[in-house]
Amino acid sequence: MKKITIMLVDDHDVVRTGLKSLLKEETDLEVIAEASNGEKAIEVLSTVQPDVIVMDLSMPTMNGLEATRIISEKYPDCLVLALTVHEDKQYLFEMLAAGAKGYITKQAAGEELISAIRAVASGNIYLQAALAQWLLSDYRRLNTLQKSNNSTHQVDAADLEVLSERELGVVELVAEGLTTPEVAKRLKLSPNTISRHRERILKKLGLHSTTDLVKFAIRTGLIDF
Repeated sequence: MKKITIMLVDDHDVVRTGLKSLLKEETDLEVIAEASNGEKAIEVLSTVQPDVIVMDLSMPTMNGLEATRIISEKYPDCLVLALTVHEDKQYLFEMLAAGAKGYITKQAAGEELISAIRAVASGNIYLQAALAQWLLSDYRRLNTLQKSNNSTHQVDAADLEVLSERELGVVELVAEGLTTPEVAKRLKLSPNTISRHRERILKKLGLHSTTDLVKFAIRTGLIDF
């Protein structure tokens, strides 16, 4: 049986040690690399490329979000599973937009982490049950709100037509997790110009936050995850 190879990325030695001990008990899983931050993880990937990268979010030097974005672009066969203390919708959406294939909190049981690794390695998206339920509830709440407003701003593919090519580019980069200065640098515009674009986009779509923009980008296919 081919084993699922794993890299652990976490800035706490005790966490990595505990995870290695947990995963060593599974005959189909093998930890082949580890790193203490995102920058070191990318360095390791130049020599060894595991099937699944279990990635912490809050780390020095380079955090998990930035590392995931780079890894997804340079090493698309290395699948990232976020393992974090943050049970927060903003982090969830940003990690999915950056290319993560799963999201699970450190409060989860060891058995659930093992299931998540196997699911991601098999090509599936894995969200911890509590977060998946929250995500479904959030979409239902949004849809109910839209219907109560006569569906004036239904977030679907038709809304793409109201945005200019420049505005679509801004939405895509924001949904990928780039900050306003990063978007400005990528598009060779000033941060103030990007901020004005964001305000117009939100007004056109009837949305209110970056989280809503990420949902829009996912639902309309502007980004994949």
